Amino acid sequence: MHQLLQQLGLETAWTMVRYFLIAGTAFLVFYWMLAPKLGASKIQQRKARRNDFFREIMHSSSSSVMLAAMAILALSDAVRPYTFVYTGMNDYPLWWFGWSVVLALVVHDTYFYWMHRVLHHPKLFRLTHLVHHKSTNPSPFTAYSFHILEAIAEGGVVPLLVFTMPMHPAAISLFALSSLVINVYGHLGYEIMPKFFRRTWMFEILNTSTFHNFHHLKFRGNYGLYFRVWDRWMGTEHPDYVGEYDRIQARRFGPSRI
Repeated sequence: MHQLLQQLGLETAWTMVRYFLIAGTAFLVFYWMLAPKLGASKIQQRKARRNDFFREIMHSSSSSVMLAAMAILALSDAVRPYTFVYTGMNDYPLWWFGWSVVLALVVHDTYFYWMHRVLHHPKLFRLTHLVHHKSTNPSPFTAYSFHILEAIAEGGVVPLLVFTMPMHPAAISLFALSSLVINVYGHLGYEIMPKFFRRTWMFEILNTSTFHNFHHLKFRGNYGLYFRVWDRWMGTEHPDYVGEYDRIQARRFGPSRI
């Protein structure tokens, strides 16, 4: 038990350091250092309140404990023998290491989309997901701002991954890091995509900060985490998203022909 608590403490500390380093750096750059120069890139022109930031940090801290606990559970000595986790870098081809991270993001997006839609059921929403949606004007600190029960559900993707596909612990860490970076971008509150992005095939597949910000503003639609795919297949993409994205980009770069 002592060893398990020690592992939980270390994993929680690392999860919180990762959160504060990435979310904190984004906040420092966009909400303080460069804020006067990036007004045109701000998705919602109104400013978030200081109390919102403190609330988000408080909930993110408790969420870090739950996320760490789910990771510890999935990688514990009692569970690992029944998973596909491997520790030798030569156990699988080196190309699989990178692809396992990419595939993990694809699996996570599917997991998140359907979990997210379930959490929007009126009863579950009031019980859990409302905590996250108190941030109607999200900031980088919103990334882990969950109710404890939602944090457990969010962390449930790690057990799902290790029971369904071979992953090295380092690949799991890289997946978690990549997920957080994308999550922080989704809650950034600023659109930073370059002008040319709109004319590429990537725009049809990938989410933007505007995409998820619209979900926080409207409370419906745009349930995906990384990709637009499930929302488009299921007809849940907000019909005004593309127009809103174009409006923000026009404010940043001037009108352009798509």
